[in-house]
Amino acid sequence: MISSDPTQKVLARKEIISRYGPTRIGTLVFTNGCFDLLHPGHVSCLYEAGRCGDHLVVAINSDYSVRLLDKADNRPLIREQDRAVVVASLEFVDAVCLFDEATPIDLINQLGPDVLVKGADYRHEDVVGHEVVEQRGGRVALVPLLEGYSTTDLVARIKGVT
Repeated sequence: MISSDPTQKVLARKEIISRYGPTRIGTLVFTNGCFDLLHPGHVSCLYEAGRCGDHLVVAINSDYSVRLLDKADNRPLIREQDRAVVVASLEFVDAVCLFDEATPIDLINQLGPDVLVKGADYRHEDVVGHEVVEQRGGRVALVPLLEGYSTTDLVARIKGVT
């Protein structure tokens, strides 16, 4: 049985803040990324993030934001709205929001998450927003990665480069 329409979990910033901001009930977990080609590494990371609290909000880089990160000329491969719906279709994701900036620091400031999650390929001090979250009594969680998965590597394999 299908539980809900994933498009209903893709929310504007104002709605995300209204539902999951500082007046919320429960522990808010926040993570972010491009999620250009959703693969088992992403799913594992998001699942582990969801286990860290009551609500998981995922911020996804807009197409413009992905280009700011200088990923590659042809990235993103999948349009922002489609990436958002794919991530929202995961049952352990409560809400998804797109952001246009190079980092989600403004959204982190507005939401005030209790737990900020990134993959273990990050160093604690490199996680955007760690200071904000920790100053408010929250924590950073670095979750294990599934080896052998990255969008860049998948694109190279598809192109026959590796």
